[in-house]
Order: sequence, then C-alpha cells, then structure tokens
Amino acid sequence: MNERAGTPALESDLIDVDALVKAYYDLKPDVTVPAQRVAFGTSGHRGSSLNTAFNENHIIATTQAIVEYRTNQGITGPLFIGTDPHALSAPAYTTALEVLVGNGVRVLVDEFDDYVPTPSLSHAILAYNRAGNTDEADGIVVTPSHNPPTDGGFKYNPPHGGPADSDATSWIAARANELIARGLVDVKMSEPSAVETYDFRGAYVNDLENIIDMGAIKASGIRIGADPLGGASVGYWGAIRDRYELDLTVTNPKVDPTWRFMTLDWDSKIRMDPSSPSAMASVIAHKDDFDILTGNDADADRHGIVTPDGGLMNPNHFLAVAIDYLYSHREGWRADAAIGKTLVSSTMIDRVAGFLGRDLWEVPVGFKWFVPGLIDGSVAFGGEESAGASFVRFDGTVWTTDKDGILLALLASEILAVTGKSPSQRYAELVEHFGDPAYARVDAAATPAQKAQLGKLDGDAITATELAGEKILAKLSHAPGNGAAIGGLKVVTENAWFAARPSGTEDVYKIYAESFKGPEHLRQVQLEAKAIVDAAIA
Repeated sequence: MNERAGTPALESDLIDVDALVKAYYDLKPDVTVPAQRVAFGTSGHRGSSLNTAFNENHIIATTQAIVEYRTNQGITGPLFIGTDPHALSAPAYTTALEVLVGNGVRVLVDEFDDYVPTPSLSHAILAYNRAGNTDEADGIVVTPSHNPPTDGGFKYNPPHGGPADSDATSWIAARANELIARGLVDVKMSEPSAVETYDFRGAYVNDLENIIDMGAIKASGIRIGADPLGGASVGYWGAIRDRYELDLTVTNPKVDPTWRFMTLDWDSKIRMDPSSPSAMASVIAHKDDFDILTGNDADADRHGIVTPDGGLMNPNHFLAVAIDYLYSHREGWRADAAIGKTLVSSTMIDRVAGFLGRDLWEVPVGFKWFVPGLIDGSVAFGGEESAGASFVRFDGTVWTTDKDGILLALLASEILAVTGKSPSQRYAELVEHFGDPAYARVDAAATPAQKAQLGKLDGDAITATELAGEKILAKLSHAPGNGAAIGGLKVVTENAWFAARPSGTEDVYKIYAESFKGPEHLRQVQLEAKAIVDAAIA
C-alpha cells in the first residue's frame, strides 16, 4: 500500500490531456512488438497512446475487423456505439465512426451526445433484438472501464448484448493486426455524418421499474447518495431521481478527463474503482450523510456500496447479500434458476445457494460466461468478485448481459427499503448463520514461461494432498459450472480454497484465497498455495 493511497490527487498526478491525444494520432504501432499489438482481454482492447498501445491505427484496424466479423456472421442490423469520459475515448469514438460509416454500417449514437454506460448499451442491443426486427443489432463501447486516465479501451458486444467471446475477439484481434501490418490498405473510411440517434438514457431509466422495486424505494423515503466517480453514469442518476421521485443526491456531478477530484488508489495511481477503499475515500467520508451511498466506475459496469454502519462493503459480501435477497423476493423467477458466480468469488455464495436450495453455476473469470444463462433465465444472477453483476427482470427475462453497476447500486436501496436493514447489516446476519470468511488476493512473481505453464496446468499436476491442515477435496483446472478451462488452477478443502491465475499484463500470477477459519489460517493457505503452484510450474 502506497503511503499516498486514499489522499486527494495533486496537480503532479494529473495527465497531460493534449499530449495524450496528440500521441493517439502521432504514434504508429509496430505489430511485430507484442506490446503494440491489438489484444483483447476480458473487457476489450486497452492501453495508453503514450505507450503506442492505444492509437488511431489500432482503432481504425479494430473497427474494420469488427465490420468484417459482423458481415461474416450475417449481422446486418444497426450497431449501437457509446463512449465514456476518458480522454482517449472521444478521438477513438470519432475514428470508429469514420470506419463504420465508410463501410456503410447503420450506426446509432446517443441522442443527447451523452456518455453511454456499458449496461445501457447492452440494454439497447437486447431491446432491439427482442423487438421482432428481421435483423440483429450489436454494439461497441469505447471505454477502458476503471483504468487510469491515461488509458483507452474498446469493447465489442455482439447480438447477445454481452462481452464478445474469445472466438470472436481472437478473430477480430488477428484481423486488426493483419490490417495494421498491411498498412491499412483494406480499410474504408469517410466523414461520420450519416448516423442515427437513440435515447440510451431514456430507454434504460424508464425500464428500471421492471427490475427494481422503485415504488418501495420511493415510499421508504431513504436518503440515497450516488457518486458517478466522473464516469458515464453522471447523467443517469439525476434522470433516475426525477423519473421515480427519489430522495437522491448526485454527490459529485463533475466530469474531468484528468479525474482530478479522485483520491489515489492503493498504488498511488488515479483509478476509478468503486470497490477500492482508497479510490473511494472521498465517497466513504460522506457515509453518515446518507442511508445508502454508492459509486460507479467510468463505464458504470461496476458498483461500490457504502453504508453508515459498515462503510464500503467488500464486493463479495454484497454479492452474497444480493443473492440471498433476490432469490427470496423475486416470485417471477424460474424455480430452477441457478446462481452464477466466478470461481474466485466467495464460498459464502455457495453456502447461501445451498440454504436457498438453488444450484450453483461456477464459471471461469469473465462475465461473458453468464450470457447464455441470463438470456434464457436458467441463471437469474451472475456475479464477479470484482464488483460486477447483473440479474434478470421481475418476470425472469433478460435485462442486460453485461455487468450493471447502476442496477446493483439501486438494489442496495431496494434491500434497505424492503427489509429495513442495510446490506452490511444483512451480511452480518449471513455471517452469524454461515461463518465469517477471510478473503484476499496477492501476487506472486512468475516468468512469462511460468505464467504460460500455469495457464495450461491440469489439476493432476498438483501432487499435494493437504492444504493448511485440511484434506484437499478438489483440484480444478476446468470450471464446475460449464467445464470451461479456467486458465489456471483452483484447490478446494472443506473450509478454504485458493485459485491461481497468470496476470495478463505483469510478470506475476494472482493467488485468490479464502478461509472460513480466520485470517491466520488464510495466511497459511496463501503461503502453501504459493509453494504448491511454484512446484507445479518450476
């Protein structure tokens, strides 16, 4: 933890927006350099223009590749496109429009030239494709999510509305890099004049009454604070307040591409992570001013929940509370609808699922895995430990197939309004019933070769039979829910587990671990986890 974590950003911490945008246009990537290639992670292509990782040629090529991909897939409907307040988002948005229009794609942009949260774009795609049209829509969100102000990001959402799967992103990235290597000779571009508009905000806000009990929130009179953290939800919270007549205050309506109003994250960087106590320090300072106080990241696909009695909730804690509440208060959901969680999320969710009598659907890291279940209602809730989740409407039909931080923030208010207890108070009750897990994530050094080996490990490669004094019950290299490779390893005992996954950006692997036997046992699990993994990849 850096000594400046949680303190206000200084002028010296701020980016030079002009230099960042200039580099976007001036620097040209060399795709023979791995760091300068188009590469899609779990949430699109990300990087900084200053490092020649997110530049005009990247976006030209990636957009052209998306055009060709959608043609190959027979996608002929409109493409919805939105952006967030990052400095690189505006030029990348313009570049993408030039390519889309140049290729004759029907493009829909925000009617009010507003920012478009990721969940709002997913909602728009699904609304179009469920309206009986003869063609299908898809979309692009120009955002690096909670990443620092120096970064840009570019995400593609196909007709199912959620993050594109690895088959799609691998094809798009390969084609984009080929286009760059060939000097962009196959690209079509023109002035972005022939575009249509769509009221993303109105469509999303007006539909919220079909998934959140807005009447109960209004009737309760609870005081709600919402901090967009300078992100794309800034125009949405005021609209929600006015549409549903809530006692809601937008605590920080400022938008600034330098994010000068943020407090620094754990490593002294500006990062709009609503699950980080350091990044949320200025929000947490107002916890006693409201009954519920929430934060969202730059594209509003993540949530942070702050209560007067508990401060900022651990994301795992709120996921467990949300699941316990929703599956007890949504009579229109399928009786066999499963609970979706990523394999690095808390086992508290497993215990809640067992108590509720619901199947648990455990999948690898990445929200894309929840998409099929959310669409057909077989999975009514999907959540990640990194504060990302979504769930289905009152009637069990799909809402969004991407993470929705606005929705989960509103759910916190519904829980308080209906139960009379804050989400943190409800979590304390779960602890009394199921135990108190200690959870943490740490990094361990690894070479690129070792990371590659970890990503391909089979559970049988682990020879250990015990972990921190308990018998090992499972050694997983594939997720129990869908059998997909997890790109790492998970080891489970009766009261603890750890998962190890290689980092995509650093020479480390990440160890996620949890113990229901307390912090000291958790530390023992972490130490032995490192020894077990190091032995397997040595």
